[in-house]
Amino acid sequence: MVTNAASFGRSGVHDFILIRASAVVLASYAIFLVAFIALSSPLTYEVWSGLFASLPMKIYTLVALVALLIHAWIGIWQVLTDYVKNIALRGVLQFAFVVAALSYLAAGLIIVWGV
Repeated sequence: MVTNAASFGRSGVHDFILIRASAVVLASYAIFLVAFIALSSPLTYEVWSGLFASLPMKIYTLVALVALLIHAWIGIWQVLTDYVKNIALRGVLQFAFVVAALSYLAAGLIIVWGV
């Protein structure tokens, strides 16, 4: 069996499981936020900042951010592998995506945790 170093998981099955699990996390996070907005009749800054000040919400947001990065990385890797045949160009695009993804993760940590 050939293992591809660019793949996030160890095989296609692992990638399949990771992308489905990350989709479940992202869907639950989105549903929670929509429900919170719908059920908070006067949605003020104090209510919104109070939600994100709690430790469980910070952890949930961090898990959702990591799930988003996993989901996006597997999707980008699959698209680039399928449609970009030039290996050098694919490497540059993957590197650019990794730099952008790590930047988003750093920004998310700073925003949520106030690091």
